[in-house]
Amino acid sequence: MMRAVRIFAVLVLIFLVSPILVIFPLSFSSGEVLTLPTPGWSLRWFQDFFLNERWLLATKHSVIVGLATMVVATVLGTLAAFGLYLSDFRGKKVVMAVLSLPMVVPVIVTASSMYVAFSVVGLTNSLTGLVIAHTIIAAPYVVITVLAAVQTFDMTLMRAALSLGANPVRAFIEVVMPMIMPGIVAGAVFAFATSFDELVIAIFLTGPEQFTLPRQMFAGLREMLSPTIAAAAVVMIGFSVVLLLITEYARTRGERLKQRAAGE
Repeated sequence: MMRAVRIFAVLVLIFLVSPILVIFPLSFSSGEVLTLPTPGWSLRWFQDFFLNERWLLATKHSVIVGLATMVVATVLGTLAAFGLYLSDFRGKKVVMAVLSLPMVVPVIVTASSMYVAFSVVGLTNSLTGLVIAHTIIAAPYVVITVLAAVQTFDMTLMRAALSLGANPVRAFIEVVMPMIMPGIVAGAVFAFATSFDELVIAIFLTGPEQFTLPRQMFAGLREMLSPTIAAAAVVMIGFSVVLLLITEYARTRGERLKQRAAGE
């Protein structure tokens, strides 16, 4: 029975991973279009990605917007999560539901609503507007991950810091943050990944001068099936792997800090 379960688990894993693995041979194809099997092997499409000004500019825009979104969403989401954890009021569940709406509402609905609202205040066709829009959809991920981390935090540590003369801000930075850092890092990674991968809102809010990497890939799919798109996809997969490694490192370090605190 256990052997059958393991075989089934392996088959499910292959089913989930195979679409990602297929993109690798396509990115090294020597052909002019995305076809399998590949006619030969070449690095020309990676060269085209790293030397083409439009692809580099799209990547630059995505990184800038992603980092800005990560910083703003992490700060706002962490403060909101900690405030919700400490407070107890009648409408707390309603507030949590409202904060989670960007994760539930279809992206096309959110994007069209943002387009109408941002047009009024002149935030369309700008990276600033895109950062604000991405922060709105990324912040809920930070709130949820930080809330999960705060649930395991022993509040007596913060009360002890306050009783020893630390002000609330210092107690939060020096006592609370190191203990919940894995949740904060995970939320930051989710925020960056959400922004870096987002397409629909970028289509609605950005113009020809603010195109991001997903939008450039989408445009390439509409115009011609160039293997440069596959090379860009491999680069994005590499980003994802790095983010996963950062999250795992933060989790491991957080566990060590908790063990050290428990030992002391």
